[in-house]
Amino acid sequence: MAYADKAHVPPYLQLFLYLQVLDFLTTIVGLRLGLVEVSPFIRWLMGGGAVLGALIAKLGAVALACLCLWIQRRRLIQWVNYWYAALVVWNLSIIWVALSRA
Repeated sequence: MAYADKAHVPPYLQLFLYLQVLDFLTTIVGLRLGLVEVSPFIRWLMGGGAVLGALIAKLGAVALACLCLWIQRRRLIQWVNYWYAALVVWNLSIIWVALSRA
């Protein structure tokens, strides 16, 4: 049982990782539909390619989450989850509007 406890990933961290994947996927789908990235920083990262830029952004987000874990700021990750959940809902709604107009 001790091994299972060490391998346990807290739900807030699982949610964070799932939201990163969903944000990445919805961003790429939106870009493929002809939508544009609103964030100037992410748009700059995508200068070398949309997928590469989005991956770099996601790696940066995961690195910041690791920093939060290291400095014992787990609650910050929980708050950031709300932001990413809203972002995924936003991406999905914009994709839905784009598809309904096609």
